[in-house]
Amino acid sequence: MDALLNKVGSYWLGQKASKEFNSVGDDINSLSTSIEGGTKWLVNKLKGKMQKPLPDLLKEYDLPIGIFPRDATNYEFNEETRKLTVFIPSICEVGYKDSSVVRFLTIVTGYLEKGKIADIEGMKTKVMIWVKVTCIASSGSKLNFTAGMKKSRDRVAYEVLRDGVAVDKF
Repeated sequence: MDALLNKVGSYWLGQKASKEFNSVGDDINSLSTSIEGGTKWLVNKLKGKMQKPLPDLLKEYDLPIGIFPRDATNYEFNEETRKLTVFIPSICEVGYKDSSVVRFLTIVTGYLEKGKIADIEGMKTKVMIWVKVTCIASSGSKLNFTAGMKKSRDRVAYEVLRDGVAVDKF
């Protein structure tokens, strides 16, 4: 009788432990979906997913690595929907080699395609006034910014990562 109770008890304990371990995994998954930007990469790493650096992702999609400020290292990318969300520590603006200036909110979103980021939210450029950037497309040696109207800029100006300068408002 003791042997039978030991087997039943062991089985029950094993089932209970397995359920607890699954619960911890579910907790990590729900934590992963609820964490914003900065620490999500750690949760993904714990879950076995390693995310490539943002410049590498941009290169993979044939875009220059310097279109976001240097400190924009945390991002989320959904491969199914192609939605990219880039997290920037503070509102800032970046001046580029071609004298253009782009201003960034703390969260910039858009949809990645080969050579293009479309439906951008959280980015402005100075034309004569600050205008919302809605699309950036790469075309050979040019980078086309759609900000009310399409404006071509030399791609080489965006090939280098640059620091953002903090600004008070977007």
